[in-house]
Amino acid sequence: MKIIINSSSMVPIYEQIMDQIKARITAGDLKENDILPSVRTLAKDLKISALTVKKAYDNLEQDGFTVTVHGKGTYVAAANTERMLEEQRREVEEGIEKAVEKGRRCGMSDEEIRELFELIMED
Repeated sequence: MKIIINSSSMVPIYEQIMDQIKARITAGDLKENDILPSVRTLAKDLKISALTVKKAYDNLEQDGFTVTVHGKGTYVAAANTERMLEEQRREVEEGIEKAVEKGRRCGMSDEEIRELFELIMED
């Protein structure tokens, strides 16, 4: 599994791992019952602590994205459509918030941002 860690990012490494795995699940690249790399294998591949990977996997399980079977590994959980839709909405919302913030930093008024958004939506 290809996961890219940005060590200069302000986002903690375990969150970077979680975000990339969640993105692959919501995109359908990882499907129900697909097995994730073991904690040790992923830690070795990323050259990070196994505890960091374990924290990411624990949080993914807590959020309902994975299921861990002791002694067998961590698997992608059965798709919960509502949770998947909520995750996708959250991602879209974050993208829109970043675009609005960038527009404001560039000196655009809220009305100009709305007009631009409507133009984009027409396409």
